[in-house]
Amino acid sequence: MFFNIPLTLVPLVVYNLVGLGPFGVATGDPWTRPILALDLVSGGRFTLMLGDVLIVVALVSLFIEIVKATRTSGPTIVDHGMSLVLFIAYLVEFLTVRACATSVFFVLMVIALIDVVGGFTVTIRGARRDFGFDRD
Repeated sequence: MFFNIPLTLVPLVVYNLVGLGPFGVATGDPWTRPILALDLVSGGRFTLMLGDVLIVVALVSLFIEIVKATRTSGPTIVDHGMSLVLFIAYLVEFLTVRACATSVFFVLMVIALIDVVGGFTVTIRGARRDFGFDRD
């Protein structure tokens, strides 16, 4: 059962815990806080922000979700349905919560949308291959 929970839920939970805080809305934008700063050989300075780390975590979870979508079993439909519900939660939160009106949250929401569309697309293509349907 826990295998069907979309992993793109993790960035949403982390965003809510850090951005909204367990005791109310955090002051300022915590997602622009630098985590790592490196001086490169080129003379440039690479700065990794907290929001960037969360987006990378979301992209890794998206990859795992797309791999999970290649299964052609019954629980796959449940997984896709839960991904759709999660995307709707992202959308509602983006539209209604002031602290979620950031570019980091928007990118997380788009990743959730790609999870929904990509998951259904991969499953449909896999089912078509398994049953041998052609486009003739």
